[in-house]
Amino acid sequence: MKGFKDFIMRGNLVELAVAFIIGGAFATVVTTFTAIVMDLLGKLGGTPNFSTFVPGGIHVGAFLTSVVSFLILAAVVYFGVVKPYEFAKSRLVKKEVEEAPATSEELLTEIRDLLAQQKNS
Repeated sequence: MKGFKDFIMRGNLVELAVAFIIGGAFATVVTTFTAIVMDLLGKLGGTPNFSTFVPGGIHVGAFLTSVVSFLILAAVVYFGVVKPYEFAKSRLVKKEVEEAPATSEELLTEIRDLLAQQKNS
């Protein structure tokens, strides 16, 4: 079970998953922006053959919808995956620091104190 926990808590895995999700969402933003550029090129050339005709000739609404969708998805991924991951990782690191083995000086001090208690008893 510890090996699985270590695998999941590895930083690269979570960062890669977040990048994959954000990249997929950003693809729609790029696609709709490309549609706007193609519409503008179609208007300049006089033949709007680049995409279907839309009132006004420009697909601005689809682009804005994609941007808002991307921002919402990015917020959900950040607050639902990244922040909990960072919190869990910080607790794990803090726990590992608390459980760190004692140094030789601390062990010698403890032995000295125990011997002193035995002598006094």
